[in-house]
Amino acid sequence: MFGPDFPFGYDRWLDHPAGLGQLPPHQLGQPVGIVGGGIAGLVAAYELMRLGLRPVVFEAEQLGGRMRSACFPGHPDTVAELGAMRFPPSATAFFHYVNLVGLGTRPFPNPLADATDATLIDINGTRHWARTSADLPVVYQAVGDAWAKALQEGAELSAMDDAIRRRDETTIKSIWNRLVRELDDQSFYGFLSTAPAFVSFRHRELFGQVGFGTGGWDTDFPNSILEVLRVVYTHADDRHVSIVGGCQRLPLRLWEHTPEALAHWPAGTSLAALHPAGPRPAVTRIARDGAGIRVETADSAEVFPAVVLTPQARLLLTRIDCDESLLPTPVWTAIERTHYEGSSKLFALADRPFWREVNPATGLPLMGTTLTDRTPRGIYLFDDGPDRPGVMCLSYTWNDDSLKVAALPAGERLDLMLRRLGRIYPDVEIRRRIIADPVAVTWETEPHFMGAFKANLPGHYRYQRRLFNHFVQADLPDHQRGVFLAGDDVSWTGGFAEGAVTTGLNAVWGVLRHLGGHTTPANPGPGDVFRAIAPVDLPYD
Repeated sequence: MFGPDFPFGYDRWLDHPAGLGQLPPHQLGQPVGIVGGGIAGLVAAYELMRLGLRPVVFEAEQLGGRMRSACFPGHPDTVAELGAMRFPPSATAFFHYVNLVGLGTRPFPNPLADATDATLIDINGTRHWARTSADLPVVYQAVGDAWAKALQEGAELSAMDDAIRRRDETTIKSIWNRLVRELDDQSFYGFLSTAPAFVSFRHRELFGQVGFGTGGWDTDFPNSILEVLRVVYTHADDRHVSIVGGCQRLPLRLWEHTPEALAHWPAGTSLAALHPAGPRPAVTRIARDGAGIRVETADSAEVFPAVVLTPQARLLLTRIDCDESLLPTPVWTAIERTHYEGSSKLFALADRPFWREVNPATGLPLMGTTLTDRTPRGIYLFDDGPDRPGVMCLSYTWNDDSLKVAALPAGERLDLMLRRLGRIYPDVEIRRRIIADPVAVTWETEPHFMGAFKANLPGHYRYQRRLFNHFVQADLPDHQRGVFLAGDDVSWTGGFAEGAVTTGLNAVWGVLRHLGGHTTPANPGPGDVFRAIAPVDLPYD
């Protein structure tokens, strides 16, 4: 996911033998506060530990954040991926840590993916089975062609794709900075409706309901086309894999992992070893005082020379009492204006992957990965073999579709989805296959999240530039330095773990420099090259 706003090679920075940098000897062992134990916070903590600092991690719930895997009651060996569940190979910084801790992956059963035995598309009461896109009716081929043509004619897809593959920063910035100016006021839907290839509303409707790659796009129609282009350019929606055993294994293993090379700390040191009683509890207040940044919990307080803030940014306005002096006023304004998308999921556990069985009347599988304009919207099916229980994601929805079920407990959601699915699969008795209570989540009602992920509204979103750029603090007065934002909502591609990882690494560079450290000339960090490849700054007035 190289660029296009900030095409920096985080994977190469991580893999370079020179390491991420060095600290002055008198700073070794210095404590640094890490607020939030999601993947952004844990990556920042892990790398700061490797540099010789003592990260102090605060977490209100469980390690992992929205990389959360939940077991079914009575079935500890099967998991439902409540948050992140599919990861593109282009997320190379993320996979640096997946490989580091030795986790396995397998292809994710997206619609029409190679790993998906069958896909059913149910739109306007009409159903179509397909193994590949070539199996769909001609109108779907026309929609796919229209999308490809719109991207080529309106967004230079081939040229950008080639530049990103070659990591050609100059060409990437040339194309992107021009598109940002041209499309600053364009929504996703506006881009489609003005593209000659999408002159038909029917084509736009089908594209919104079904989309390509991971499924429908219409819940993103109000967002900026620039936000969507970021996903397309970086192949963030392509060739997804899942983490074997559940994605939460990554943050949990990173917590326990002992690096081979450590400054200051003895061999065998891990984040877990530095936190023998576990992460510190939820933070209640953060403020500056004369000695640094004061972080308070319900029963303790500690002052740090630097703090990394990784909760979803809106929690800094609601659940954590933050002093105004922590951040510059324009950054607070940007946090206030950050837009979050909602998301709900419902999972059920089946006695076995029965959906692979063939319906003798039709010769087709009993069920398949499903895209529908009905309430469930997206249905995904997972199995570990014919003799093991199978996991069914019976509904995956975003935004308004998520709000439709937000007030319903898991059991009522299950009843609702089974009724809707009965109209799509009238000959399949799904309920009698279920062997455990369902598992559900609605991220906008989760008290420590209040939303699934950030998305940019129409416009280049200058607010987002303020959040992302904040880790470079050389131009700030001394009394506004030392607090660093990280997390996928600080990145330009909210909702992707890669954005959380890379902004966590930005914060590592920021802390390193704040405490008098430096990178090596052979391996410059993101802040060292920032001015050359920074996100374009459109006029404010």
